[in-house]
Amino acid sequence: MKKILLIASLASFAVIGAAHAAGNAEAGKTKAAACVACHGPDGNSPAPNFPKLAGQHADYLVKQLKDFKSGERTDPTMNAMVAPLSEQDMTDIAAFYASQKGSIGETAAEQLELGQTLYRAGNSASGVAACAACHGPAGAGNPMANFPGVSGQHADYTKLQLQNFRAGMRANDASAMMRGVAKKMTDAEIEAVAQYIQGLH
Repeated sequence: MKKILLIASLASFAVIGAAHAAGNAEAGKTKAAACVACHGPDGNSPAPNFPKLAGQHADYLVKQLKDFKSGERTDPTMNAMVAPLSEQDMTDIAAFYASQKGSIGETAAEQLELGQTLYRAGNSASGVAACAACHGPAGAGNPMANFPGVSGQHADYTKLQLQNFRAGMRANDASAMMRGVAKKMTDAEIEAVAQYIQGLH
């Protein structure tokens, strides 16, 4: 009987822990009020240099917030914004943005062919891996592996992140995977794939 009670007690703690880990989207909406100026009221940033967060995987968002807080990822604005947030705040904010629907942009026509080729097949001559291998054919990402969704992301933002990975200015990617890919990409390839992603869905 004691074993049954112990198991039931542990199970209840596991459920509570899972609920806590999932975050509270409603609380997150309130806590994200300070984020609206850059990321928009629903996470679909109106400014091309700020990322769209709507529909992004919650675990990925939490990781980025934690990395900004620890300084592993640097951006003067984000480092300051995240500094006062608790782990629960981050989890709630991530849950809110994950619950929103992301918007899709358009791919510049002249970048479509090269962008699509790189995204779907990479560049075997230079060793650039296909983006779709990790981010999925429609850009939905892989939440189990904590690979972000990229579908519809602003081309300007994607371009900057790829340039930062290539230069080593951003280094919070698992096993340096993105740095390894970006280092092999030319400026023209970065521009094309960023444009393709902007219209991908």
